[in-house]
Amino acid sequence: MKVAVTVMLKNGVLDPQGEAVRSALLGLGFFDVKGVRQGKVIELDLADGTDLNEVDEMCKQLLVNSVIESYTVESI
Repeated sequence: MKVAVTVMLKNGVLDPQGEAVRSALLGLGFFDVKGVRQGKVIELDLADGTDLNEVDEMCKQLLVNSVIESYTVESI
């Protein structure tokens, strides 16, 4: 079983990487880009039948900084 954990900075947290990407896109002539938020995707290959609550615990204990990041989990 595979799951994807998508981690993003919470709204209101400054995203300097996203701003750098937005600035670069504007420099390339993509003037319709109003904002960019950059995150990460962590793909986990788990044993069949793994409880998604266990994935939630992995996120809380290691994968996500819950002070500044939020996350979603989806089966892929």
